[in-house]
Amino acid sequence: MRVFRQTLIALLSHWRRHPVQFFSVLTGLWLATSLLTGVEALNSQARDSYARASQMIGGEPQASLSAPNGATFSQQWFVDLRRQGWPVSPVLQGRLILKGHESQHLQLMGIEPVSLPADSAVAGQAMPIERIVEFFTPPGSTWISPDTLQALNLTEGATPQTETGQTLPPLLAQKDMAPGVLLVDIGVAQRVLEQPDQLSRLLMPKDFHANVPAAFKGQLQLKSSGEENNLARLTESFHLNLDALGFLSFVVGLFIVHAAIGLALEQRRGLLRTLRACGVSARMLIACLIVELGALALIGGLLGVVSGYWLASVLLPDVAASLRGLYGAEVAGQLRLSPWWWFSGIGLSLLGALLAGANSLLRAARLPLLAVADPQAWHEQHARWLRRQGWVAGVFAAIALIALVLGDSLASGFVLMAGLLLGAALALPVVLSALLNGLLGRRRSVLGQWFLADCRQQLPALSLALMALLLAMAANIGAGSMTAGFRQTFNDWLEQRLTAELYLNPSNPAQARELYSWLKQQPSVTAILPNWQVSVTLQGWPTEVFGIIDHPHYRQHWPLLEARGNDPWALLATDDAVMLSEQLARRLKVRPGDHLTIPTPGLSWSPRIVGIYADYGNPKGHVLVNSNHLLRSWPQLTPNRFNLRIEPTKIPALLSALQARFQLDDSRIVDQARLKGWSVQVFERTFAATAALNSLTLAVAGVALFISLLTQSQSRLGQLAPLWALGVTRRQLMLLNLGQTWLLAVLTLVLALPLGIGLAWCLDAVINVQAFGWRLPLRVFPLQLLQLTGLALLATLLASAWPLYSLYRTQPADLLRTFAHED
Repeated sequence: MRVFRQTLIALLSHWRRHPVQFFSVLTGLWLATSLLTGVEALNSQARDSYARASQMIGGEPQASLSAPNGATFSQQWFVDLRRQGWPVSPVLQGRLILKGHESQHLQLMGIEPVSLPADSAVAGQAMPIERIVEFFTPPGSTWISPDTLQALNLTEGATPQTETGQTLPPLLAQKDMAPGVLLVDIGVAQRVLEQPDQLSRLLMPKDFHANVPAAFKGQLQLKSSGEENNLARLTESFHLNLDALGFLSFVVGLFIVHAAIGLALEQRRGLLRTLRACGVSARMLIACLIVELGALALIGGLLGVVSGYWLASVLLPDVAASLRGLYGAEVAGQLRLSPWWWFSGIGLSLLGALLAGANSLLRAARLPLLAVADPQAWHEQHARWLRRQGWVAGVFAAIALIALVLGDSLASGFVLMAGLLLGAALALPVVLSALLNGLLGRRRSVLGQWFLADCRQQLPALSLALMALLLAMAANIGAGSMTAGFRQTFNDWLEQRLTAELYLNPSNPAQARELYSWLKQQPSVTAILPNWQVSVTLQGWPTEVFGIIDHPHYRQHWPLLEARGNDPWALLATDDAVMLSEQLARRLKVRPGDHLTIPTPGLSWSPRIVGIYADYGNPKGHVLVNSNHLLRSWPQLTPNRFNLRIEPTKIPALLSALQARFQLDDSRIVDQARLKGWSVQVFERTFAATAALNSLTLAVAGVALFISLLTQSQSRLGQLAPLWALGVTRRQLMLLNLGQTWLLAVLTLVLALPLGIGLAWCLDAVINVQAFGWRLPLRVFPLQLLQLTGLALLATLLASAWPLYSLYRTQPADLLRTFAHED
């Protein structure tokens, strides 16, 4: 143990003499752990919210009965089914806004606790008889999660009012409540939502199996356990993309650690020789190096998880808004992380440090004793490693090619991206070395040859930082091109699809029928486009089937990606035909001309597919059919939405008439501009976290380059002192160093451009297709590439500024001191 302790003290003394290298290792571990744990915290928070939402009632997903179009139905149906022996329990759900909290949309859920299935839990806890009595006995209580209570700036016992003037029972915080949800007695929910004697669905035990009674055929559909609780499945792709960004940031951060550890090990080769000569075994030396690395990883990991928590707190509002807008998923506004997350963050730091330092430890263990202090031995070892690195890069490129040709899943898409990025990064030093050798053969001046030769000599020390810059630049180009292309495609798509001036959503079937008749009598309305909607499940995927009428509007404003026949809209109107969204077609692996089986209350329905259309941003399947065909299977359906074409100048008069006749609130009347604005806002919030992580990745690459230049600045004096002695001024030395750094950076950025465009193609044509179901056209934006290149060059300049300034201020005595031990 004494030998171990003394060896460890000798190794640690290096960090006291080189504090910059010490902080570079900590910085790399800190940044790598921070970004990855921050992303994991966001995903963990979201999944915890999904779990609480799915366990709101029953502890596990329940079977349920609901109307095919998701509309409310009469409470009398509950009574009739109970009399027939069905163990159903009523639920009413709806959206509401509290006074003074107009920016927060809450979901109100009303339940009847007495009739809940046996052994049910509500918000994660059993309800004994005293809690049941307290729940529905006036004034009752409103269960709310502590996060939502804090977000609303309310206290327990408060009785807030809704926008319509309805008062809620006193608030009661329950820790296992889903965020954004208020739970009340069903009688209270019917009063607050102003839907007397109406229900949303009927819960049943998860293991209950029976056919819907004949009296309710076509009016109620049975959904088995788990069909409604598919948030985790719908949002899986969103979280996978965040994981990929976090992992990329982790890899880039480890490059900093690898570079600093490698340089520190090279600078300590004399110390390693001395320790080995004093009798320290290679095994003991490696063990001490591992302990040293573990201590650094522990410190960096602690800093990383704390910073990751802060980063997740900053990005959580944008991620929550994205999930709410895209999937209707509510995520708690405050982080609730288990102790496992904190320990896993430290574990990631230890694993990252081991991966980053493994190569340096292996090189130190394999070099012969007498060659440890010989620089030539280290350079020869690096040359051999560079050749092996080229072969490894080729292997990664082959893996990427195999994943592209044979892969057909999201996992294979990420394998393709990983193989492409890692292969390109590992090939970068090989390519740069070949380019510098080619340029060196073309130079005739002595100073020019030194410039290129010294640049090549710096390559081993800077290669990892340049690899980090390559990956960060390519990731920014790829993600930026995909995001900008998606924004342009999405805006064009909105302009084509959202052409109606008004969108009306009736509150119940009776109002829908009355509204339809009234609209037909309004001369200001030039076209009424009603929509009928049915929720079904196709091969396990939730799907909305929409019935539409035959109208020229759809031919003009509903672009098709693929079609069968010269006039697919005529086929949709007259034949037994359907059109479906691109993502549903890909998931079901069908094309125009195939038949699609749609479950109905009666016989199985298998219409022919005549068209496929884009439906960006929709996580569910989307199917269009002619309304006459839809109503044959669901004759009781009424329109759930009316799209109105009307002159903009006549909209105010129509809105006044609507309010006077039907008392529709603002949430059921949406104009075109408002709908487009909301859609664009959801889009921007969706990619806010992605943009932030991309910027952080580029910043990490800049830090890697800065640390690499700073850590080698002292060792550079030995190469620069002879030039100074030959008459080259310190200012010229500074400019030569800046030129070398910029040459390597520019070559790296030139290589990053095609890599970034290739990455953008992978995101558009592979990752998006596998994750979301739609394919985006590849769009390249030259101005965006120039801006990113300018930012990368600016980062390079900032990274080299302090080492260059230190060189400029180097005193002649320091330069002369490099010759002190020359013979």
